[in-house]
Amino acid sequence: MSQFQKEIVQAVLIADNNAWNFKPLSDEASTALLPLVNVSMLDYALIALNRSGVEEVFVYASLYLQDIRQHIKEGIATFASWSFKMTVHVIGGEGCRCFGDAMRDLDAKALIRGNFILLGADTVTNADLRPVLEQHKRTAKFDKGAAATLVFKESTSSTARTGNELLIAMDRQSTRLHYHQRLRMNHKEARYQIPLDVFLGNSSVTLHHNLLDPQIAIGSPSMLSLFSDNFDFQTRDDFVRGLLINEELLDSRIYVSLLPPAQYAHKVNNWLSYQLVSRDIISRWAYPLVPDMGVYKLQQQYVFYKDNIYKSHDANVSKVALQENVVIQAGSQVDAGTTISSSVVGANCRIGKNCQLNNVFLMANVTIHDNCQLRHCVIGPDAVINEKCVITAGCVLGAKCVLPANTKLSNTLVTSSQDTQRTEENEKIELDSIGPKAYIVSDVTTGDPDDSDGEEDLLPKATTLCIPKMSEIQAQANDASDYSYSSDDDDEDESRVATPLPDDTNIFLSEVIDSLTRGFREKSNPDFLILEINSSRYAYNMSLKEVNFNVVKAVFGMESILEPANNNVLVAINAAFKQLGPVVSNYIKSEDAMFDCLKALEDICEENELVREKISQVVHYLYDKDFISEDAIHAWYKQLDPKEQAPLRQSLAKLVDWLNQSSEEDDDDDDDDDDE
Repeated sequence: MSQFQKEIVQAVLIADNNAWNFKPLSDEASTALLPLVNVSMLDYALIALNRSGVEEVFVYASLYLQDIRQHIKEGIATFASWSFKMTVHVIGGEGCRCFGDAMRDLDAKALIRGNFILLGADTVTNADLRPVLEQHKRTAKFDKGAAATLVFKESTSSTARTGNELLIAMDRQSTRLHYHQRLRMNHKEARYQIPLDVFLGNSSVTLHHNLLDPQIAIGSPSMLSLFSDNFDFQTRDDFVRGLLINEELLDSRIYVSLLPPAQYAHKVNNWLSYQLVSRDIISRWAYPLVPDMGVYKLQQQYVFYKDNIYKSHDANVSKVALQENVVIQAGSQVDAGTTISSSVVGANCRIGKNCQLNNVFLMANVTIHDNCQLRHCVIGPDAVINEKCVITAGCVLGAKCVLPANTKLSNTLVTSSQDTQRTEENEKIELDSIGPKAYIVSDVTTGDPDDSDGEEDLLPKATTLCIPKMSEIQAQANDASDYSYSSDDDDEDESRVATPLPDDTNIFLSEVIDSLTRGFREKSNPDFLILEINSSRYAYNMSLKEVNFNVVKAVFGMESILEPANNNVLVAINAAFKQLGPVVSNYIKSEDAMFDCLKALEDICEENELVREKISQVVHYLYDKDFISEDAIHAWYKQLDPKEQAPLRQSLAKLVDWLNQSSEEDDDDDDDDDDE
């Protein structure tokens, strides 16, 4: 009867990832247990597997093995959501130094009995992987050499790269992978180099340059044996590269599956992606993996208010403004006069009076005394920040750090003990001290000698492992709101507001800005830029009015105008229109289009102070260059609200008077000609 038994769905979860990208916290605990919106990353991965019908999971770890075992035991004892209908085994080996070693050890242990799901503990996804598993099984029936199916997600974001971005070439019909290239961080390729054999040897090839790699794969049993037979396979990228180069020799092939647009998947591999994924979870893009759904515990821990504010019933938040995108866990206390925005506060934190927190991530039991300012930073568990400290621009404080009063830090990693920092030769490093329990982490200890992720070329050499400033990206992702939550309104019933779907108009604008910026930098043919814009227009079903409006906004949204040299915005505008004028003229032809152009300037004035101060000269410049007409300016000026837009009307008043005088003089000249 055993031949009729149902095949158990198995999964392998690799817990040792990015041990160097999360310093100094990774020196003190496993990155798999790092809290992400107050839930450990390991739990997100286990929840994803449970939702995908997995019945048996092998969590593989070599670092902090006992901590991970204890976490799994506690999860089972407290009835974590993933503990139902799923058996979790924690295994590991002391000699494991990379992903390839883990796969070879799994092969030696002979624990995997069929096709399996391969996932990293740092992957956050709400995707149902059962269809992908079935697709892989069907592929394996027709191709006995199918070693793996890699799962990718199309990206619509224009944010900074996180190291997870890919360029691939695959067969359109069979989805077989032919080319794989990981894109560099902080780099924008002007062109890609793809081997000619990819196109000569295949009749139907599709290129994708907008993919994210969430580190999800479906593996065949042969995948493990391939690692055992090839000891040079150290990382997953080594495995992919080796099979693509030696397909005929190894008789193995890789296939691709793209997740549907509605499903979310992202790898948290550094502090930049940590903040991006936190923002996505708070903004409900990863639904149902959101704080108020009882993701980890099957009970509601937060009340969800407007503007993505999540507050625990047991949090004491008195006379404090929670502006937007804030999570406050149970047991935390915030005193009067403090404002918090775009931040996550862990359990049992204490925040004093008159503090300002923006894009801050506090772990459990953090104490912040009065009059502190924190922006774009991560504070480890049990840390203490004394009065009047200013922490900005990507600082990360380790567990149990104590900052003295009046400390100012920027772009700094801080640890509580020198003992955690050692060189490759395991020699102790003397660190600069800023307090009895606060030492600045040396650059000597921030490189990865083993390159455990195989991403040696992705981070520029000068890059520090600090969390980047994200205010600009945050503003693009979420529309600003005037609503703020106060604890005085606790008794009010706030209705749940559904998070809107991604705005096609914003995506279109972002793509046009990218096209024009590249075209301006490379002095591209305007006709090619027009083709790109029209392609985006049809892709997002934009009306002509919307195209007119957004093309003008895109020109003024280029970095050269947003941050002009010496703040001389007029020189920057002249340079931009000198190169991109034919593109703008292609759309701004009729009087209606000119009116759309001027309406776009209204928005631009609100967003760009330099343009607002020079708006009269900007309009005059566009008039002189024949982008807009006198009639269009008059029509636009008349519809400006005398009260709400009084400053704008005042700035334009002299220009309108000058146009009126010029028009009267022209009329007088015409009358004189008629008399003659």
